Parts: sequence; C-alpha cells; structure tokens
Amino acid sequence: MDNTPHTSLASYHTCLKKLTETWPSFLTLRIDRLRHAETAERVAEAIAEDLLTLVLDWQKGDLDYQRDFADIVLTTNLQKHMVLEVKKPGTLHPGRKLWTSAIEQAWRYAQEQHITCIAVTDGTLFYAADIAAGGLRPRVFANLADPQPQQRLWWVSVHGIYRQCDACELRNLQTTPGASVSPTIIAASSTLLHPKYKLPVSCFAWVGDVKKPNRWKLPYLHEDGQIDLKRLPKAIQSLLSNYRGARAKDIPESQMAEVLLRLARAAKAAQLLPPESPRPAVVYQHLAQWMLQNGKAGDLEASKHIPSQSPGISAARLDEPSPPSNTEPLS
Repeated sequence: MDNTPHTSLASYHTCLKKLTETWPSFLTLRIDRLRHAETAERVAEAIAEDLLTLVLDWQKGDLDYQRDFADIVLTTNLQKHMVLEVKKPGTLHPGRKLWTSAIEQAWRYAQEQHITCIAVTDGTLFYAADIAAGGLRPRVFANLADPQPQQRLWWVSVHGIYRQCDACELRNLQTTPGASVSPTIIAASSTLLHPKYKLPVSCFAWVGDVKKPNRWKLPYLHEDGQIDLKRLPKAIQSLLSNYRGARAKDIPESQMAEVLLRLARAAKAAQLLPPESPRPAVVYQHLAQWMLQNGKAGDLEASKHIPSQSPGISAARLDEPSPPSNTEPLS
C-alpha cells in the first residue's frame, strides 16, 4: 500500500483542478437532465456518468452497466473497483427504507463480485463506502447539488478509489436548508434488527452477513449512533481477553485488528483512552497497549466520524473501572 499523503500526489491536484473547473457546467447539465426526472432512474444514471467522466477522471469505457445485475461497476484494466447502485432522482434519504435497501443491494452485488467498495446515488446524494471487517467504512458523502465543488469526490476518482481514506475528514452535509445528515447514520443502517439486542446492523463492530442478524457481533453503538458506554468495554474485552468467560466467536482472526481499530476509535471519541482519560479503566489500558504493540496508534486519527458523547456524561462514568455485573454477555 502506498503511504504517500494524497495531497502531495500530482494526480490529486490534476483531478482537483478538473473537478473545480467542470463543476459549474456539471451543475447546469444536471439541472437540464432533471427536467425528465420523473420518467426513470436512467436520469440519475446519466448524472452519475457525467460526474464520473466529466467531473472526475474515469473513461466512459470504465463504466460497466448491468454487470451481474449491478447498475454500474467501475473498472480499470479488467479490475473491478466499485459497485454503484442508482435510484430514481430525489428518492434517497438517509435512514429511510429505500436508502437502506439500496446500500444492502449494492453490498450484496459487491460480495457476489468480490468488490470491496460500494456506492449509492439518486443524482443528488452520492455516498460511497469500503466494505471492511464485516462493516462499512465511509469514503464519500457528497451533495451533487451543492454550488461549491465537492472536493471529497477525489476519493472515488481513478487514483483515489484504491487508496484507504481512514484519515480523511467526513463533514456533515447540508442536504436541505437547515437539515444536516450525520455520516454515522449513513453506515448501512438496516430494517432488520438483531434478535437479541433489537439493534440495526450499523450498531455492531463486526457483521458476518448483512442479511443475517445472528451473524452481527459486538454491539457498541446505540440505535441513534451514539457510543454505548456499557457495551463498548465488553466488546473490547471479548477480543483482547474475554468478557465473563466468553470470547468473541466466528470473527476471522485476519479481521480482528480492524474490528479492534473500530472499537478503539469509539473509545477515543468518548475520551476513554489515555492520554485523553487521566484514569482509564483497565480494559482501555489494555487496548492502548495493544495499539502501541501493533503500531496502530496513528490509525486513531480516523476517529472523527464517530459521534462524541453528550456533555451530560460525567467523568466518573467515563472512567468506570469495570462493566456492570448485571448486564448480559455479548454474542
């Protein structure tokens, strides 16, 4: 993996220059296409093609339509990079049923074709994420109607798509006047609920199969995306040692590190890790030690998309020495 900062790449500046110069004409073309938006999702598909080929640096031949039922598969040199699921203009709203089903549909097609990046769009919202450790790691969330060039779209350009963008900051996006959308809510929320915890898939640190709730492991978020301070230490402990004698099952050893990183980012956001916490609980001390031993401390800079806790949580609770004894063990 090339660790060169993306901002120092000539391809980054070339792509950004083109994106900035073509954005006004893209907006004009998009508005013109939307005159017939009620007829079919083909309008949103055309907008997506304009975005990828006129604004970004893909060639028309890189867009493979209806490949194994996927709307668009982005390819270069016979390598598949991303599955893009397209819906009728104006129909995708984060947290609603169609948004969820679009993400699950793209995820399913990606799994069938062994592709690790998915995206959904309706010609207005464009969301892309990497499939990693059984979950989704956000890559881009952009409003295609924004009058300002959406520079974050570089992450789905020819030279950005294969780079890991953990360190990039995903800002909240104003999709309508006065209404912001949190990237946390975007992450593959599901109409399905876990049979035991009654939580959607986005609340779990590892997902074996998005369509099978009994294969979702390690709940660590509340349904609203806030960090669950009772379940987070249990999830960490079940990986690093055990929780009440029960170790996490079914999680491949090759994915343990990335799952731990996901949990560590939540702990950092809640200020439970040293040095943010002056009195970290033992489980967080062990987690910090694991980060140092495995050279992962720098990866915590990717934690900005994790929601922080509300100001009402006291320091005493954040530094709680051990999980409550009257709570159920994790599956």
